[in-house]
Amino acid sequence: MIDNTTLARVAVLKTASTPELKKMWSDLFDTQPPPYNRRFLESRLAYRIQELATGGMTEQVEKRLETVSKQSDYTDPKKAANRITDKPVAGTRLIREWQGTEYCVTVLADGFEYQGRPYKSLSAIARAITGTRWNGPLFFGLRKQGGRK
Repeated sequence: MIDNTTLARVAVLKTASTPELKKMWSDLFDTQPPPYNRRFLESRLAYRIQELATGGMTEQVEKRLETVSKQSDYTDPKKAANRITDKPVAGTRLIREWQGTEYCVTVLADGFEYQGRPYKSLSAIARAITGTRWNGPLFFGLRKQGGRK
């Protein structure tokens, strides 16, 4: 159970300055604070304060997490959502017209080919074509704006 002192320490995080949060980080984690934004620092510090107050995870939970993370078929759902799961088969040609010019990309087993050069991602090819950052699958019509196709 979390006591009032712990709750007060967590509540202080919202009003503390960024330098104060970084000092707390150093005290609680015994490392230099990462260069992330304030919200990240607040959330990790709040977790750490509660973890220290309650004793953290049980050994059983830690072992289970370690087992799950080592399973070869485990996939981080956040990363999986961003991956092209329906990559066209090798040999497929992706054709895109942009600013009046037609561009052709060939899908390879381990990447893509554009103008005789290999690329690891469609985003790199879209950048080469447009000169700006693009989501490659979106640029080539493999994904709809705002979600999956």
